[in-house]
Amino acid sequence: MSASPSSAPAKVVPVVDTTAVFLYWPNIIGYTRVVLAALACILMPSYPWACMTAYTLSCLMDAVDGHVARLMNQCSRFGAVLDMVTDRSTTTCLLAYLCTVHPAWLPLFQLLMALDLSSHYMHMYASLVAGSSSHKQLDGAAHPILRLYYHNKNVMFLVCAGNEFMFVGLYLLHHLAAGTFAYYCILALTVLAFPVCALKQGLNVVQLVGASTRLAELDVKTANDAAAKAE
Repeated sequence: MSASPSSAPAKVVPVVDTTAVFLYWPNIIGYTRVVLAALACILMPSYPWACMTAYTLSCLMDAVDGHVARLMNQCSRFGAVLDMVTDRSTTTCLLAYLCTVHPAWLPLFQLLMALDLSSHYMHMYASLVAGSSSHKQLDGAAHPILRLYYHNKNVMFLVCAGNEFMFVGLYLLHHLAAGTFAYYCILALTVLAFPVCALKQGLNVVQLVGASTRLAELDVKTANDAAAKAE
């Protein structure tokens, strides 16, 4: 079905300088996400509901900036990296707080932070080195479950939402009075989110292994090309 004139993409216009890129509307949305995430960190120790409101808004806006970028023809490498860095930093800040209130789980939270950061950095770096315009564009060599995650926006949203709510639930359970109705509601939702969170960690492992393999394959190709030129 053809798009109506009102829904047609914006006209592509020349970009004069870097300031224009920094002021792309999707990037402004990204800056707003950063401000909300910072506000959530400030509120985190003492104001749980206000904190989670800011935190949730920051996460939900992640589903908006990409649509705005495509609608306005304002996709950019800077925006893609800003988006990923904000995602990783927001989750890491929440996990860091959970380390302080659940010290017995410190090694687990540290492992989750390390896995999240390393897998996404390796994946983005491997994508850029391979010449891909986006870390979300995967070829046929990528693991099928990873292609499903990145190519199906509904799957990505549900997995990311479930993963985040697992950590949000742990945060709220620490601040809510045990035995209250709100406590049991959050507890039930946290239990439901646990399998999704586990799936997300599995995806991180698959992503880390896949990115490492791609980088090693590029090293092999570079070494073979150099050897061939030397003959």
